[in-house]
Amino acid sequence: MPAISVIIPVFNVEAFLPRCLDSLLAQSFPDWEAVCVDDGSTDGSGAILDDYAARDPRFRVIHKANGGVSAARNTALPLLGGEYTLLMDSDDFLHPQLMEICLHFAERDGSDLVAFTYNRTYRNTLLRLHALHLPEPDLISFKHYRLADIDSREADDIFDWVSEYSIKGMLRQKGRWTVKHCQVWRCLYRTETIRDVLFPPIDIYEDVIWWGEVLLRVKTATILNLPLYYYYPTPGSLILASGQKKRVDSLREVIRLSEEHYKVHATPRQQMMWEREFLSHFRQKMLKKERRLARKKKA
Repeated sequence: MPAISVIIPVFNVEAFLPRCLDSLLAQSFPDWEAVCVDDGSTDGSGAILDDYAARDPRFRVIHKANGGVSAARNTALPLLGGEYTLLMDSDDFLHPQLMEICLHFAERDGSDLVAFTYNRTYRNTLLRLHALHLPEPDLISFKHYRLADIDSREADDIFDWVSEYSIKGMLRQKGRWTVKHCQVWRCLYRTETIRDVLFPPIDIYEDVIWWGEVLLRVKTATILNLPLYYYYPTPGSLILASGQKKRVDSLREVIRLSEEHYKVHATPRQQMMWEREFLSHFRQKMLKKERRLARKKKA
């Protein structure tokens, strides 16, 4: 069985999908499998997946009717064969050493979760280029890391380190050494920690609920302050394309479901930390969007 499984939900991303899959082929660590779920794509994405699978058996492809990103990831979860799991978005790509580095620290520390960050320089550069209608760079230069030179933080209580805030709370107190944000692609997970944690049937902000449940299962974690993930800011992505009302409705439902789960499964301290470091942030976001909607109705 492979050491690492990768879940990739795919829907109509033929322009970006080869770069995503090529970043797996370029990994310095070769013992992986990719469970690619074609979620009813109507472009050439399904054919691209089949072509890669025909050339490399590490790619496993499931074609299904469109059901959304949560359903696609849930389809992949019971099929995972690796001891550890990564989750990717199909328009993003990985640093060539991501698997090598994360697995090293997971095995060294016996961690259920290894956290890293994304390359902000790449993302911000693309946002500026998109705004100016300029072409994107053809080549990306990747820094090479020596394992012996990489600093890390170990955590027996992950709630001491997680935060959604950029300048408040623990992020300011501990500098950059935090597990920041609930995007599911920012960590390597022990597979048995997440295998039966299903994504909710919500189109956007579904990662908030999933992330909250995963945190309650993490006994030990390793935090790396390395930009190992390359997030592509696609203008047509679901959350950017969603209307304000849909975002507000989704936020309200996410907050409600998360509160209910923590009341049943979390300790009082975990409830307090989750509310302070995560839910309060999303409440503020929801209130801002509600006020914006109210102003539009009056206009």
